[in-house]
Amino acid sequence: MDYPQYDPQLDTQALDDAELEALDDLLQALPGEEVMNVEALDGYLTALLVGPPVLARLRTADWLPQVWGGDGEGSAPFPSQKQRKRAAMLVLRHLHAIQKQLQGPPEDWQPVFSIAETDTGEWVDAEDWCAGFLQAAVLDSEAWGAFFDDPRWGPALVPVALLGGDGAGLSDADRARLADPKERDALSRAVVDLVLALQASRAPAVPS
Repeated sequence: MDYPQYDPQLDTQALDDAELEALDDLLQALPGEEVMNVEALDGYLTALLVGPPVLARLRTADWLPQVWGGDGEGSAPFPSQKQRKRAAMLVLRHLHAIQKQLQGPPEDWQPVFSIAETDTGEWVDAEDWCAGFLQAAVLDSEAWGAFFDDPRWGPALVPVALLGGDGAGLSDADRARLADPKERDALSRAVVDLVLALQASRAPAVPS
């Protein structure tokens, strides 16, 4: 399928709650373990916007099908080309909405995190979101590697790596942090600070 190139100047309407839920349902109905949910998708798209400028270099077909685990024969993994086209257009609209939010006041940006209401308060968990963010980093691993190695950005990216990583090589202390809802909440909130700092810097490649 030929996907339209992302145009940041195109005026599109942000997805409302019903459309965002419909997109999540559409994706979760697909086969395969690599399909993103809407939280991972939100993190994936955000990383494309605040990290190295891959959107200017890659074709839409190079990054968009990653959302549903890659294209197969015919309309696969979708049951029809119509559904695949609908998913593509909803994702592109959500990408544009995130971009517009990030370009506005910091409070305008609302990441799609998991939130649990408990007797002790509201706990935020950005695990799936961070997993999506890291999937975007794979698209330009060399440039993102420079961010992870950078003395400023490396420590700020630790919450993303802890929450969204596969858990390999974690210390006992890190595993204990991830098992504590309070710590997960703190890590998740630190992710917000990271994204806003990246957006403010808009470093094109290797940070200085």
